[in-house]
Order: sequence, then C-alpha cells, then structure tokens
Amino acid sequence: MGDLKKMYRTIMDDHFPEQMTISFGNNTLTYRKRAWKIPDERTGELIEKGLRYGENPDQEAALYELVMGNLVLGGCEFINPGNGLVSAITEQEMIQAGKHPGKTNLTDIDNALNILRYLMDKPTAAIMKHNNPCGVARAETIESAYERANSADRIAAFGGCLVINRAMNIETAKRVAENYLEVVAAPDYEEGVIEIIARRKNLRIIRMPQIESLARFQALRFVDFKSLIDGGLIVQQSPLNRILHKEDFLEAKTTYKGREYAISRRPTDRELEDMLFGWKVEQGITSNSVIYVKDGVTVGIGTGEQDRVGVAEIAVYKAYTKYADALCYLKYGIPYKNFELEVNQGKRDREDLLEIDDLTRKARGGLIGATMVSDAFFPFRDGVDVGLKEGVKSIVQPGGSERDFEVIEACNEVGATMVFTGQRAFKH
Repeated sequence: MGDLKKMYRTIMDDHFPEQMTISFGNNTLTYRKRAWKIPDERTGELIEKGLRYGENPDQEAALYELVMGNLVLGGCEFINPGNGLVSAITEQEMIQAGKHPGKTNLTDIDNALNILRYLMDKPTAAIMKHNNPCGVARAETIESAYERANSADRIAAFGGCLVINRAMNIETAKRVAENYLEVVAAPDYEEGVIEIIARRKNLRIIRMPQIESLARFQALRFVDFKSLIDGGLIVQQSPLNRILHKEDFLEAKTTYKGREYAISRRPTDRELEDMLFGWKVEQGITSNSVIYVKDGVTVGIGTGEQDRVGVAEIAVYKAYTKYADALCYLKYGIPYKNFELEVNQGKRDREDLLEIDDLTRKARGGLIGATMVSDAFFPFRDGVDVGLKEGVKSIVQPGGSERDFEVIEACNEVGATMVFTGQRAFKH
C-alpha cells in the first residue's frame, strides 16, 4: 500500500514524441505535445512536464494540441488549429498547479466544457467526477449556480472538478473554499479570489478565457478515436446536438397498427425550459443514462447502466439520497451518513433522522414536477413508469421505438407531457 501511495505522488516520465502526425488520405494533421514548467510540489524546483500520469498512476500519458492541418472528409470540415481549449492551457493560465494535472483532471474539464457550450446564455456551473457531472445548475448569478450545483450532489462533488462559465467572484470563491475540490476552471477570477481558493495547496486553479466564446463550439466537429485492445482504431465524427432551442423539439406522436397516438398535454414554458436544459446536460453523460432535472438543476443522474429501467431507478435512488443529505446538511451542518452514524451511536435523537426521511419521502426526493431525460428511446413503458410514479410531469426522449405508443399512453394516463428529440445522445 505504501508503494501505491508513492505512485500517486509521482510524476511519471513519458516516452511519447514531441510531435505526432496523423494522415487521412491526402490530409495530414500535426499535433504538438503540451508541457508546462511547474514548481515541483515537494522541492519547489521548476520542472517541465506534461501530464502527471494517465487514468491510473502506472500509465504514461501525454497531451497533444492540434497545431497544423485542415481536415475535410465527405464535405464535413473538422475543427481547425487555433481553437485549443484544454489542450492549449499554458503555464500562465495554470494559476496553481496543485499536484500537477493528470489525465482525468483534464478530461473532466473537457467534458464540463462539452456541456457548458450549450448553456452559455446564463451563469452555469458544472461539477464533474470521473467524466460525468455530479451536479449542473443554472441561475441568475454564478454564486447561486455553483451553490445549486453543489447542493445537487454534495457527496459526489467531494474531490470533483468545478467549471463555471462566468468569472469567479468573491462570494463564489468563499463557497468554493468551504469544499474539497481537485480542479477549478473559470474564464477569469476577480480581484481577491485567488487568495481565497488557493489556500488549498493541492487545488488546481486554471484560467480559461476561451470559455467566454464557448458557444461557437456547438457547431464544430472533431475526430473521435476509439482504440481497441488489438491496436486497431475506430474513428468517428463527434456528435452534434440538434436541439438548441425549444422549437427544435418534435411532437411526441406515433402510429401503431393503423392507430395514431399523441401526447394530450403540451409542455408549459417552464417545462420546456427544463426539457431543453436537461437535454443539453445529457450531451455529457455516459450512456445508458437517465437523468432528472427541475428548475434548472440536476436532481438525479443515472449513468452508464445496461438497462433503461435500472438506470431510471438508480437516478431515483440518487435523487432521494441527495435530497436527504441536502436537508440534513442545511439543518444540522453535517452529511446525512454522519448524522445517521451518530444516531446509531446514541449521540443524536433518532426522531430527527426520521423527520429528514419523512420529509424526503413526502417530497419524493425533489422529483415532483421534475423532467425525465433519456439519451435513447424507451423500448417499453416500464422505464417511464419509474419516473411517473415519483411525480415526474415531463419527459424528453429521442423517440423511434416500435412501442412509443405505450410510452405516450403512460404519460397521458397521469397527465404528463413528452417531446421527442429525433436523435440519440449516446456517449461511451
């Protein structure tokens, strides 16, 4: 175990080349390895190094920035050099390097940007962990957006990566400083902010002014590589989200055995806001996924499951768990699990714990009136029934199942509404 702890503190050498070229027929893309001159966390000596290590501390890794080439395939022009985000971070922008960034630190930032590029019209915060969001929230101010995103899942946010789409101000910094995060990235930091959040010496603090123009990345495609264990590659275009405005949603209707089925109730304006928000957040969540959102904040996020019913149930369980934890922390200042432990140890009144549980059940984990979002169609109604019985009133899904009529009927039975997107949002 001692050796493993040492591995986590070690900055690995890497043997990847300084430059890499990839040829696509007559097109060639050139990449340059990114490295930073950063003070060593133990000696303070300046060392020049790229990534700390890969996904695990025994994997060498390197970060490359696209610096030359113009790729056009089948009439599709892919992203050009000069548009760097994470791959273009400089020493000057790495305000505090902390323990030196590893691969997962930067991919968490990248996937947060993947979500935030669709949500630039309002202050928004995304807290990431293991390349999935713990909480995403919008608000009128960035401090409120952060507070809501953090409250959505304080448990998972511990040790997470925070990315915001507005400059961090003093009020936000004070709240951030109360929590343990691994990474913070923002377009800028107002005067006095760095002094507050840099008190945590291992926190990686990154300024990314490119975030301010992030919306333009909505329409840009990149080449997506998947490496196989035999050394082979699968290459694909990156996806584009076609749902950018409320008007882009499709009416939920279908024909089955000559009979037409359609949703009886049209979404309200508030529901459409959450539907749009939820589908945009869905772009950055590992499939098979189902999420619940309400009033511009994620309520429960279910990721990476093999069946749609199971992931819908997991997202419900998480909603209840996080709701109870938020109630407990708000009233008693400690996490729910700590409170439960102290009750079992006889240090606190069990009636107080039962009160939190009762309030959580009555609110159904905050799911009453929420929107349910799925990255793929529901093959049967059992998936949507999971959300509907918890009080979900609106659903977003691609549509296209042979049994869409069942799902439409399930919604109509309880007065819920639904829209189709006409596209999937798988992310593996």
